[in-house]
Amino acid sequence: MDNIEQTINTQQPSPTTPEYDDENIRHLSDMEHIRTRPGMYIGRLGDGSLPEDGIYVLLKEVIDNSIDEFRMNAGKRIEIDIEDNLRVSVRDYGRGIPQGKLIEAVSQLNTGGKYDSKAFKKSVGLNGVGVKAVNFLSSHFKVKSFRDGKVRELNFERGVLTYDKTRKTDDENGTYIYFEPDNCETLFKNYQFHDDIVETMLRNYTYLNTGLAIVFNGRRILSRNGLKDLLTDNMTNDGLYPIVHMQGEDIEIAFTHTNQYGEEYHSFVNGQHTTQGGTHQSAFKEHIARTIKEFFGKYEYGDIRNGLVAAIAINVEEPVFESQTKIKLGSTLMAPSGESINKYVGDFIKQQVDNFLHIHGDVAEAIENKVKESERERKAMAGVTKLARERAKKANLHNRKLRDCRIHYSDVKDSRKEESCIFITEGDSASGSITKSRDVNTQAVFSLRGKPLNTFGLTKKVVYENEEFNLLQAALDIEDGLDTLRYNKVIVATDADVDGMHIRLLIITFFLQFFPDLIKKGHVYVLQTPLFRVRNRRTKIKNKQVLEAEDKKIAEQQQKNPNIKRSDFITRYCYSDEERQQAIRELGPDPEITRFKGLGEISPEEFSGFIGPDIRLEQVTLHKTDQVQKLLEYYMGKNTMERQNFIIDNLVIEEDLPEEEQE
Repeated sequence: MDNIEQTINTQQPSPTTPEYDDENIRHLSDMEHIRTRPGMYIGRLGDGSLPEDGIYVLLKEVIDNSIDEFRMNAGKRIEIDIEDNLRVSVRDYGRGIPQGKLIEAVSQLNTGGKYDSKAFKKSVGLNGVGVKAVNFLSSHFKVKSFRDGKVRELNFERGVLTYDKTRKTDDENGTYIYFEPDNCETLFKNYQFHDDIVETMLRNYTYLNTGLAIVFNGRRILSRNGLKDLLTDNMTNDGLYPIVHMQGEDIEIAFTHTNQYGEEYHSFVNGQHTTQGGTHQSAFKEHIARTIKEFFGKYEYGDIRNGLVAAIAINVEEPVFESQTKIKLGSTLMAPSGESINKYVGDFIKQQVDNFLHIHGDVAEAIENKVKESERERKAMAGVTKLARERAKKANLHNRKLRDCRIHYSDVKDSRKEESCIFITEGDSASGSITKSRDVNTQAVFSLRGKPLNTFGLTKKVVYENEEFNLLQAALDIEDGLDTLRYNKVIVATDADVDGMHIRLLIITFFLQFFPDLIKKGHVYVLQTPLFRVRNRRTKIKNKQVLEAEDKKIAEQQQKNPNIKRSDFITRYCYSDEERQQAIRELGPDPEITRFKGLGEISPEEFSGFIGPDIRLEQVTLHKTDQVQKLLEYYMGKNTMERQNFIIDNLVIEEDLPEEEQE
């Protein structure tokens, strides 16, 4: 009996268990739900420094509707203006949103014209969410629908309708949308649109919609050759043969081989850039290799795809994406026909590519020469590859260089996988500070020992012969491509001195040489850490009135923003000399200044602030104008007189801070 009573007692709620009753059950309106849980609709928020940040999703949602109009042969021009990198307007010349349902179309979830295929076929916007999310996540939102000599205009303030008027007009039919993302504390704080990110997005739209003209801040963007233009504009290595470009009903492909290592793919569905691929990209990879293998009657798939740069675009009715942000296709069928995407893509490639190779013997010869070269290199390093894999497998059981995290980019169903990152550091002190201050759920650390090998001009055999590079490749899990990449962000974290810069270049050279797609897909970053700490010497201020005045100022600021801490007014971390000068002006008199000369000098407590929500990252990017091989040869090749003269001409002697400014 005593045992029974004891069991019952242990099941009673703890005295500290909070109440849970009817009052805890809340209903949120459409607007409240989107503003409370924006991540469900637009992914990450961010400040606009990265292409996946939420403000670009808002822009995309508006443009997608205009693109759908173009794809229905309604309007061949879209005008986009971004004022002060903050305020956006988009004007298309399509049919215009039906005016009688204009309020519902922009402010009621699950309302739209694309739930069937009557007014729109093969569109991207399917869920009745997109432009509503833009409205609810904007401080100011305006929509105008021009139809048959009338225009209806609505204004909203944070999702609340403030103006509704219809009048006559001589303007062309179409839709105009203006929005300002809400820069409040809980949404897009300190955001800014970046022209280069926007322009890349817009160019992708034109590649997929030949004949469409997009005017961005007065600049005209268009494409006449579709995916062929995309490859031409994005390849940083010359093709080994002219780009092969083919089009069919609801499918378009383009490809060539280069001398780069690995594979590179660009994939699209209904004009949407599926940056994480999906069923259509997987089908392309499978069938392009199979078709070429069957044409020659030999060779392995890996050798055939090595150096391949390709793009595929398909149109699907009612596509199924794996998230609202539509970056990965999940559909398996070419609805409504019922034919599988894999078979549809495979049949097209088998017929068209096989015919092309029979007709164009020069291209077939160039492909075979590249495949043979890849085969020779693979066989030459077969022995060392096997040993390296065994070594990496053993090391993975207890990889002393890797402090792993719990959530990985390859974890398909984890909602936080986009946050996963790995810091590549040099030395125990730097890796120690990051390891102690990191988020163990999403942040991993890989520690190098000294300066890594300069890999410029070497073959991929070095990836397996060099223990550190082999372990790094294994940690990232990119030996067979990016499909299994374990971290969304690969962050190079080195000191801001000459040695640190050299290590940074050596790591980036390694990626450029053997895994260029890691950079091209936007996964590589450089960690920005502060150069100075400027601290107010409060303990030396004897004037009571000065202290009281400062306390009053801090209290006033905290009333406006409860998140502000007292330390925010006492210490400033500065990433440049300009920021240091500003901090001195703000924190005087007689501030205490510390110059950080290495990551190891920053305490774990301080470091947690530099790799937390306010982390500063600089993305490593590649553009068509970047001649990768020439740049690598110049900076990482033999020490030529030309490079020596460049270093001498650009040498900067850094002056030490005066003693009174140092801690």
